[in-house]
Amino acid sequence: MAPLRWVGALGAHTLYVLGDLGRMGVFLFWAVLGVFKRPFRFKELLKQLSFIGGGSMTLIFFTALSSGMVLGLQGYYSLHKFGAEGMLGSAVSLTLIMELGPVLTALMVAGRAGSAMCAEIGIMRISEQIDALECMAIDPFRYFISPKFLAALLSLPLLTAFFDVIGILGGYIAGVHLMGVNSGAYFSGMEQSVTNHDIQLGVIKSFIFGWLVVWICTGRGYLVQKIRGAGFGAESVSKVTTQAVVLSSISVLVFDYLLTAVLL
Repeated sequence: MAPLRWVGALGAHTLYVLGDLGRMGVFLFWAVLGVFKRPFRFKELLKQLSFIGGGSMTLIFFTALSSGMVLGLQGYYSLHKFGAEGMLGSAVSLTLIMELGPVLTALMVAGRAGSAMCAEIGIMRISEQIDALECMAIDPFRYFISPKFLAALLSLPLLTAFFDVIGILGGYIAGVHLMGVNSGAYFSGMEQSVTNHDIQLGVIKSFIFGWLVVWICTGRGYLVQKIRGAGFGAESVSKVTTQAVVLSSISVLVFDYLLTAVLL
């Protein structure tokens, strides 16, 4: 009987996962459709742009500065062994633009803004505020979910560009001012190595990562009552918020490899 129980549990879990993916797919459809419904709430969009984009700039600044300085120090240590210190600008800029910039920006936004969006929508769901909107014939997607989607898709590429600039500046401080690399060689190597394809890859990654973060975080909050093992009340919101941050972070890392393998 034990093997049969194991097979039954596996089947039940598979059905739950498939059902959950279906619910998330339907949620994504209505969230995207809400962007095109009129009248669009531009004030809510500006509010979310301020929260996701403007509110994350301080965190992105310090993350990018420290990452760039670490890259500058470690890059100098590695390149100095081969007498290629002049390639430091190339190494720092390519690493930031193609990989660290989009990935770390998405992870920071998921931890800061994604968790807040998930908790906000989850509390609205368990307190029946979303049900009240639907009873008043107000589309909750157009009202507050779709503006979050659009704001995240607009904010992530801009935050990633900001991350890249500050990170390159951090590499310059560490490499040129601390380790004595020639300033002209730093920027010359960066100019010669970075191509439009590299920049486009970073932009595509940031756009897709933003979509993943906002979809998973808002979807988990919206479906909080249908998630297995979430519990009830405040406990369910806390568990689902943690789950949303973990899932979105893992998705960013997995898609980073897939996009690099396909587009590089």
